[in-house]
Amino acid sequence: MLPLITEFDLPDAELVLYDSFFTQQESDALYRNLKEKIEWQQDQIKIYGKQHRVPRLAAWCDLKHRPFAYSGISMRSHSWISELSFIKEKVEAEVDYQFTSVLLNFYRDGKDSVGWHSDDEKELGKNPVLASVSFGETRPFQLRHSCRKELDKVDIPLSHGSFLLMKGTTQHFWKHQIPKTSRSIAPRINLTFRILK
Repeated sequence: MLPLITEFDLPDAELVLYDSFFTQQESDALYRNLKEKIEWQQDQIKIYGKQHRVPRLAAWCDLKHRPFAYSGISMRSHSWISELSFIKEKVEAEVDYQFTSVLLNFYRDGKDSVGWHSDDEKELGKNPVLASVSFGETRPFQLRHSCRKELDKVDIPLSHGSFLLMKGTTQHFWKHQIPKTSRSIAPRINLTFRILK
């Protein structure tokens, strides 16, 4: 079955969603293997002078074993396993970009989340290209424009086996988050492939 492709008509942004980009069988196997094989860690982040546990598990993998830092968190690179190569190659064949790194996040339940932010670290270049791949529970990916308050917030459900491409000026003008929920939900794994300069 071919993926369902949706291009979003948003000002100052270029987003394309590929639903069912990976088959059910691929998605089930990749979720299971990533959960078991990745060296997940829970980092600490300083907010108003106090240390807090980041509300999710994470891992960083870079083909050249370069570390990565964001929001005051420094991450060392872990091993690049075969499942990451499979996902990377399938995504690259679709969008014709060559990714060098991936940040993985494991949302264990509805209490795990990530707050409003942009992926605009200088190591990602002027107009970062990001490929966000999701396995497991569907979670809403929310976006809001950084300057134009009259624009509505955008909700994009990222489902099992989906792939969201973000490029152009998206990271300059839009912030995104995965909000908490009080609902009882299953875990989710997200991979955001990047191009480190």
